[in-house]
Parts: sequence; structure tokens; C-alpha cells
Amino acid sequence: FSLNRTLNMGRNETSVTIFTLQGISDQPEMQVIIFVPFLGIYIMTLTWNLGLIILIRTDSHLHSPMYFFLSFLSFIDICYSSSITPRMLSDIFLVKKTISFLACATQYFFMAWMALAECCLLAIMGYDRYVAIYSPLRYSTIMHLPICGKLVAGAYVAGCLGSLVQTTAGFPLHFCGPKIINHFFCDIPQIIALSCSNTFINQIMVFVVALCIPLFSFLFIIMTYVYITVTILKMPSAKGRAKAFNTCASHVTAVILLFGTALSVYLRPSSAHSKHLDKVLSVFYVILIPMLNPLIYSLRNKEIKDALKRFMKRVKFP
Repeated sequence: FSLNRTLNMGRNETSVTIFTLQGISDQPEMQVIIFVPFLGIYIMTLTWNLGLIILIRTDSHLHSPMYFFLSFLSFIDICYSSSITPRMLSDIFLVKKTISFLACATQYFFMAWMALAECCLLAIMGYDRYVAIYSPLRYSTIMHLPICGKLVAGAYVAGCLGSLVQTTAGFPLHFCGPKIINHFFCDIPQIIALSCSNTFINQIMVFVVALCIPLFSFLFIIMTYVYITVTILKMPSAKGRAKAFNTCASHVTAVILLFGTALSVYLRPSSAHSKHLDKVLSVFYVILIPMLNPLIYSLRNKEIKDALKRFMKRVKFP
């Protein structure tokens, strides 16, 4: 480990300048094997999300609040995955996976910013579905473009502030013991666990942010779907009920995948953390979910399929 030793008030103290990441696997031979599939997943994440953004922006039939929010969800997924995956892939072939203190804090800040913003955006998308089903005649009046823009901006601001609080809580601590982070990226539970300071207040700060943003977003989504379900069940037409449920299926799937994995990691007490389980869950919500989201929203969506056909015709026959 690289350490700066300074003399402070007559005693030696150690200031950490570099951490060492354990990596995605403890076995060197396994790290090489997983490089190709994880590289493929990252390339597909970039391709599918960027493709969805271009499709939504260029096709006038998709210029509606639902797809406006979806394009920003794809942008968040690109940034979210890019804050972790490239570094993880480059570390696979390194014997010592070192990362500077500043780079570690920066990586976590941007990762947490995008993750918290995504939680807020999924809550906003839930509200959008609620308005579309509960009050379809007033939908265009309530969910007009300026309001949608302000909601997206609010999601980014909330995510940034929450990330700033968590980063401030985790990184100014004093580290005097082992400097090995048992993970493939810098994550707050593992960072706090390395500190020799009293971390009670810091853990409370991290927990409060996780409670206020992801958990409240999840509860808000549940509340909106209670109202949505009641409204759908009151519809006289079975075909209308099926269509309404179908418009919500993709969003519900995305919510379950993200919140089910992320909340299980960050809302458990540190004493209950299984390092191996945390890595598995982290791979799912950091690497796989950003790739799956565009598929979840596209495979059963007729409007996106039709827009893709129109796009392919424009490309083939300019």
C-alpha cells in the first residue's frame, strides 16, 4: 500500500492515499474468463441504451412524457454502468488493483448519483403511469413538457445531493487498518468497514439517505400502483384492463429488479453483510440491469417496435 506518513502532535499517523480492490473474483483464472462476457454486456448496454435514446429523439410518434422519461433513464443507465464497468474490466488483468483515495471517492460519488437519480426517475415514471390511467383526459395537461423537464431535473438534483451526503459520510474517515476493499468497485459499506474511526454517525447518514431516497421512492411507487390497480379493476372492458396492465408491466419489472437488489445491500446492517452475496447483487444492479432496462421497455412495446421499423426503413431507403 502507498502511505504518506506524517508527524502530528508528537505521534505517527498514517494517511491513506491508495486502496486495493479485491476484484470481482478472488481466483485470478476466473477473472480472465469473465472478461469477455462482461465486456460484451457493457458494449450491449451502451449500444441498446444509446440506440433507444436516438430512436425516441428522432421519431415524432415517441414524443410523449413516457418516452421522454425513458430516454433519460437510458442516459442514466449509460452513466451508471460507465462509472464502474470500464475500471472493473481494466482491473481484471492487473495483479494489484490499486485505486487512489480521490479516484475511489469520485467513482462512488458518480455511481451513487446515477443510482439515486434512477430511483427518483422510476418513481416519477410510476406517477406518469398513474396520471395516464387514472385521469387520461387530463394527462396532456398535467404531464406537459415543462413539468416533465422539471421532474427530471429534480431527480438529478436529489440524486446529486444524496450522493454528496453519502460520499461525505464515508470518505473523510480515518483509516489505519487493512486497505483492501473486498469488492470490484468503491462502495460505502466496504469503505466504512475499513475505518478505525467511530463510524456510528457515518453509518446513520448513509442509512438515512438510503431511507429517504430509494426506500421512499419505492414506497411512492407502491402507492401509485395501488391506485392504478383499483382504477384498472373498475374498467368495464376486459380488453381495456389488459391494455392498461400491459403499459405498466415493463415499469413494474424494472422497479422490482433494481429495488429488490439495491435495497437488500444498503438497508442491511453492516454486521449482516455477506461479501460474496454483496458482489453477486452488485453485479446484477450495476452491470446487468442497465443492459436489461432497454430490453424490458422495448420487447413488448408495440410503439417502440413500430418506431424501430420506421427507423430501419429510413436507413435502408433514404
